[in-house]
Amino acid sequence: MATSTVKKLALKMPVCTSCSRPIPPYERGVKFRCPNCGEFIIWRCYKCRQLMNPYRCPKCGFEGP
Repeated sequence: MATSTVKKLALKMPVCTSCSRPIPPYERGVKFRCPNCGEFIIWRCYKCRQLMNPYRCPKCGFEGP
């Protein structure tokens, strides 16, 4: 009898740069490169964008609204 191997798929969700909350696929988050260095991708959740919470690029330290 053959044994079947079941692989578990792990969905890695992006994390908001401002609040560190995972952004689920159904939420309308936004991603963009750091306006200063362009090397780090910044993710913002819907709530942080609406509240204009600040974010900080971990690569260069740029802070934005």
